[in-house]
Amino acid sequence: MTDVTIRELCNHGGDVVDRAARGEQITITRSGTPVAELRSLRPPLSAEALVGHWRRLPPVDPAGLRRDVDRALDSSL
Repeated sequence: MTDVTIRELCNHGGDVVDRAARGEQITITRSGTPVAELRSLRPPLSAEALVGHWRRLPPVDPAGLRRDVDRALDSSL
């Protein structure tokens, strides 16, 4: 995360916002104290995009998943 002073933000606001839009997380400081964070917003996914992601998921073996869960959890609970 990068720190940017309020003065820098006022003088170079467009550049700072462009950096945030590219994925850089920026902390805005006043007199050396963090006061805000600036980060990019991700656009919402469409239904088609979600279905596309879902189709690329690997198949799940239910019995294997159950064995993994049983091994990870305390059976006395």
